[in-house]
Amino acid sequence: MHHTDEELVSRCLENDHDAFAVLVRRYQSAVYATAFYYAGRYNGAEDVAQEAFWEAYRSLKNIKEPERFGAWLKGITTRVAANWLRRNVSRQRNITPLPHRRTLSLEEARKGVENDDYERVHRAIDALPERYRLPVVLRYMQELNYDEIGRFTGDSRDEIRGILSRANTLLRDILAAQREQSDEDRQGELPWHHVSK
Repeated sequence: MHHTDEELVSRCLENDHDAFAVLVRRYQSAVYATAFYYAGRYNGAEDVAQEAFWEAYRSLKNIKEPERFGAWLKGITTRVAANWLRRNVSRQRNITPLPHRRTLSLEEARKGVENDDYERVHRAIDALPERYRLPVVLRYMQELNYDEIGRFTGDSRDEIRGILSRANTLLRDILAAQREQSDEDRQGELPWHHVSK
């Protein structure tokens, strides 16, 4: 039986710990992706995600709209990530990979996926307007559907669809510009035998 967020929050408030576990499973991909988006490149996504769920659990009695639990949790996650960054960013420099829901197909594994491609895509996402970045990460890196993203961001399905459509257009333009710049940079390089010692 599928319980709504509101029902699960109500059960949590009656000390049903299993209900909170259901909420964690429901939102763990979105929370981790959000944590990674804000802090993950500094090796803190797991810490932020864990702290965000703990903060949500402790603050559950304060939620005003339990039917909007996902959006409320997103707010907690971004606040926890911002605080984590303030405390840790100068000390942390390692990169934590964002786990994907799916595995590579056999064809993808045969071809091999270049790290440069991932870096290019991350740079393109970073170049998007702030409003578009998290929905793109949730959709294309965590493969959440429109409804899951909407529950987490507080946007309607149609708003998510529109955001992703505009983001796709911008990403194509950004990636094309990156390719052109890369081609220009390669053309400007001199062969080794022309470089003076």
